[in-house]
This record gives sequence, structure tokens and C-alpha cells, in this order.
Amino acid sequence: MDFRLLKQIQKQLPEDITIQFHNNGEPLLYPRLQEALQLFPNNIRCLDTNGKLLEDKASELVGNLDTITISVFEGDPEQDEQYELVQRFLDIRGDNLPRVIFRLLGNVHSISRWEELPGIVCTRVLHHPLGSHSYEKRVTIPEIGVCQDLLHKLCIDRFGNISFCVRFDPHGYGCLGNMNESRLIDVWYGEKRKALIREHIKGDRSYNKLCGNCDFYGVPTGY
Repeated sequence: MDFRLLKQIQKQLPEDITIQFHNNGEPLLYPRLQEALQLFPNNIRCLDTNGKLLEDKASELVGNLDTITISVFEGDPEQDEQYELVQRFLDIRGDNLPRVIFRLLGNVHSISRWEELPGIVCTRVLHHPLGSHSYEKRVTIPEIGVCQDLLHKLCIDRFGNISFCVRFDPHGYGCLGNMNESRLIDVWYGEKRKALIREHIKGDRSYNKLCGNCDFYGVPTGY
């Protein structure tokens, strides 16, 4: 993402909300990561990473991030190396932030070793690599019957496209507008999203092609 666009986003976001600095990619590859995190000192700053660059980027992360999630996949042949990198990062971090969450996806062996590290272990069921469907276990559906991501998660990609969802969306079905053309508040509370919410309330997820091909309701399910 162009840094000027990031500054534009910062000016339009309220304080104290959670900001997740990732979107279907590896956030630690961003060349101005520390500057990006420091733009939002009054927000809850989080990101999700595979952890391969944790040691190299430790000085940019420690003290500038509130929580960090390490994604650990079942059957990953590099999991032992990943574990060692996490250990070294934790030594560097000491008693400072970020707090660490270990997200174990699928049937990850040796869960106990992750539980022994300082942090939180959360398990997740796997879905199809090309979309949030074909889950290994039945998904959790909220009591209100409406997708929580649609209600609560605004997503902006590196081109400034604003979406109601962070699910894999190569065709842009979830796009509501663009930062370069509209204000965030106008897009988020605009008629396009309101119409989609009305259809979700009626139970018609097929109203939008992204939702129609998705089984997720915004509530992560443990393995």
C-alpha cells in the first residue's frame, strides 16, 4: 500500500478501534512497517504472520504492536524452524508488547509445545484454499444469524478498495467503494452495504456472490 494512502486512512479512523495490518499477504514484508504501525498509536494494532521474519523485524514490532498472531498450519514441514524463530522473538520481546497468539490451523501435532510458550493458543478448522467453504467441521453461526464480518469488519486493500469482508475475493464482489473516490464513513454506511445487510437479515446470502459462495459467519471455529 502506498504510504500516502495509509495516511489518508489514518485521518478517517476513530481512536480505540482494532486495526489489523494484514490482508491475504505477509505483512512483515512491508518496507515501512514500523512507520505504518506508529501512525496509529491510539488504536489496538494487530497483525497475522507466518513468523519467518519475526527475528529480523523484532525491533520494528516490539513496542509498536499490541498483539501478533502466528499462523501454524498442519503438515507444515518448516514448523520446527518456525517454532525456533518464535522462541528467539519472545526472548527479544521480553516483557514488552506485543502479546502473542498462536493460531493452530487444522490438526497441528505437538500442540503442547505451543501451549508452553508465553501467549494464547487458539485452534481453527481449515477450509478450501480458494475460499471460505468446505470446512473440515461445521462452522459456528451467531445467534442473530447475520455474518459478523459484514457488521463489524471494514477492509481496505492496497489499491484503496473498501470491502465489507476480508475473505479471499479475487473478483471484487465484496467491494463497496474506493478510498480515492469517497470517504470511509460514507462508504461503510452507504446504501450498497445497507442493502446487503437487509438481505442477510432475510437469510439471502446469495444476494452477493462473495457471500453466496461462503460458509463463514464471522465467528471462528476451533478445531
